[in-house]
Amino acid sequence: MRQSLATATYLAALLAAALPSAAEPQPIEARDDYTSVCKEIKEAISSASGVHWPGLDSLYYKDIGHWATSSSAHSACSVEPGTAEDVGTILQILAKNKTPFAVKGAGHASNPGFSSTPGVQIAMYRFSEVNYDPDNNVAEVGAGLIWDDVYAALEPYAVNVVGGRVSGVGVAGFTLGGGYSWKTNQFGLTVDNLSGFELVLPNGTITSVTQDSYPDLFWGLKGGFNNFGIVTKFNLTTHPQTEVWGGLITITEDQLDKVSAATVKFSQTVNDPKAQVLPTFNYLLGEPGVSLLLFYDYPTPPEGIFDDYLAIPHFTKDVKTRSFLDLVKSAPANATGGQRAIFHTVSLLEYTDNIMDAVLNETKFWGESLSWQTGTFISYDVEPFLSTIFSHAPEDSTAYPPSRATGLLPLNIYYAWGAELADSDMQAAARASAAQLTQVALAEGQDIADAPLYGNYAIFDTPMEKIYGANLPKLQALKAQYDPENVMGLAGGWKF
Repeated sequence: MRQSLATATYLAALLAAALPSAAEPQPIEARDDYTSVCKEIKEAISSASGVHWPGLDSLYYKDIGHWATSSSAHSACSVEPGTAEDVGTILQILAKNKTPFAVKGAGHASNPGFSSTPGVQIAMYRFSEVNYDPDNNVAEVGAGLIWDDVYAALEPYAVNVVGGRVSGVGVAGFTLGGGYSWKTNQFGLTVDNLSGFELVLPNGTITSVTQDSYPDLFWGLKGGFNNFGIVTKFNLTTHPQTEVWGGLITITEDQLDKVSAATVKFSQTVNDPKAQVLPTFNYLLGEPGVSLLLFYDYPTPPEGIFDDYLAIPHFTKDVKTRSFLDLVKSAPANATGGQRAIFHTVSLLEYTDNIMDAVLNETKFWGESLSWQTGTFISYDVEPFLSTIFSHAPEDSTAYPPSRATGLLPLNIYYAWGAELADSDMQAAARASAAQLTQVALAEGQDIADAPLYGNYAIFDTPMEKIYGANLPKLQALKAQYDPENVMGLAGGWKF
């Protein structure tokens, strides 16, 4: 669902030369056991939708493709529904035949099998409209869009929504998992800024889900991923948007201690909710470096707020007053696409000197170690939000987070590599690194032993209790109520 949050500009050219490119699609045969289901779908859907087949159909490869190649699978066919009614028809056919399927928004899921399948791949690209309602401050957003498209559509109205921070991230998975944004300090998570969904239930029924119509589903969809059906549209609260200030700075190995010190100071002293930083510690081509994104939600920041960062000698710098969309596009976050990849995460209460030292140590250690396992990019995203980020919505108003008593700061671990044979080793390394960082935090007194992990970052075998905590039994009961035949269990992802 989500890609690395910042990748250095100067690394992009190196990546193009140094990393193996994604393989050209090779013609494959459709699986016979699912082909009949594909044909049944093709006969049943309207002309607004389409079915694509392996072979020479380029749309098939677009539909099954993912940002991380390890998240893709060869499906018997792909289906692009164009209406909610056709989504319902497709779900009914899949349920009747008990056919495995997957639902893909933009294809940025890092966990293998979460939005891919050997059965029927549903690609939501045709749900691509953005409709702005200025009277109610709501944007109706299609489930097949990326955030770049949403920001571009809303820019003429000088409004914005709480969405993704870098280019290419899809609306659907990001939103259904929670959603950390450049505007989270001001307005909370994306799930805190939703007023409704268009949802196709597992039995094919189209529903408008709001707090008034289905309060239980409205709660469950806010962090509950694809357990309750297929969302086709999201109603997002809009907020006024001026130009912003910020951009990308890349910093070399000899200055990394200064980045760490500036990050600790910023996280402990800056309380302006319009200000954010996102330092990403990377290891690429034999050396560590930092991609630093600065953000202020106004054309000019207050004096002094970013001075420690701006004083660090840099390799490249692209910081200025610009549109919000231009800032999102300022980091070449797609540079590491076309590789195998995995995410994992640690939830922290604060960023301290010890934590930042540990992040740098992990970057160097695993960067050097995993280069022997075809590791191409080792990255740690440091996300020092305000501790008040969960206070923007009432307690128990969303499935995630399970508690709003304490704000949690997600740290994202992202590894990319080339060889499929290295999958298990790379995944094990991500788990080991998360465990090490957790121990460092516990040793300095951070009470995070039972802190929930962010589902959009957590590795695929994370226990569900670690994401949803005490909310899990309620979510399981909700799933049984609205999907008694476990139709959505035929699809991948976090399952109740």
